[in-house]
Amino acid sequence: MNISRIEPGPGQESVWDYPRPPRIDDSTKHVQIIFNGMVIADTHSSRRVLETSHPPFYYIPPSDIQMTNLLKTSRTSWCEWKGQAGYYAINVGNKQVPDAAWFYPNPIPAFESIKDYVAFYPGLMDACYVDGELVQPQLGDFYGGWITKDIVGPFKGGPGTWGW
Repeated sequence: MNISRIEPGPGQESVWDYPRPPRIDDSTKHVQIIFNGMVIADTHSSRRVLETSHPPFYYIPPSDIQMTNLLKTSRTSWCEWKGQAGYYAINVGNKQVPDAAWFYPNPIPAFESIKDYVAFYPGLMDACYVDGELVQPQLGDFYGGWITKDIVGPFKGGPGTWGW
């Protein structure tokens, strides 16, 4: 399979330089998540999970989330690197979306620093911002990466990319 890596410009990162297994980086960038007109998350203390071919996933500490608007669901999934994930539905006013965010209640030791932190699918929110920039969601309905102007691909998730 021939994948044409996009060469990053000044101040950019290529997802093809991210490691496998993934790495966690602390981030002080201003991350905001809007759902049904409400700011449900606002932080300068997120953690980015960086994995080859994926835009970053931002994990937000529960203390910076309106947790009363998140309801645990019965869905679970398994990540070979992080362990078993749980999911939250988001409910604000008259609008609810199931399984819109995920978390790791008991991650494997290498990912302990994201225990109970919450990652949101940006495509299911009204808007997600990183330092004021509107995030573009990673394609597909499985991954939840956040694409900003400082990240280049190509990105896994769209049609024809599952074998990467």
